[in-house]
Amino acid sequence: MRLLTHNMLSSNIKGVVNGFPLRIEAEKVVEKTVEMNGEFLKKMFEKVDWKALVDASRAMGYTELPEEVDSSILDSDEFLNRFHHALLELHLEEGALVCPETGRRFPVNKGIPNMLLHEDEV
Repeated sequence: MRLLTHNMLSSNIKGVVNGFPLRIEAEKVVEKTVEMNGEFLKKMFEKVDWKALVDASRAMGYTELPEEVDSSILDSDEFLNRFHHALLELHLEEGALVCPETGRRFPVNKGIPNMLLHEDEV
């Protein structure tokens, strides 16, 4: 699962008010090379929750993203390379996503998060 996907997921358990961002518990992280597309990254920058991306990338062992940014940094090739790597090339292969409110763990196996809810959570 890419961090782009992680940045769009939240817990949908009944009664949960704050289900985003899901905390990552990484057991296995893999890197997969993806061709960089600067225009795509610039468009996605506006849609991504930056703090959630930084926290998720750090949970996966990648510490090269700055804590805070603004759109002026999009002119930096160095920043775009780091953003690209975190967003698209880091993959959570095995581990779990944890609801920030309930602590419910959603397993991630072979890069696929299992977000199915139990009957009492619907």
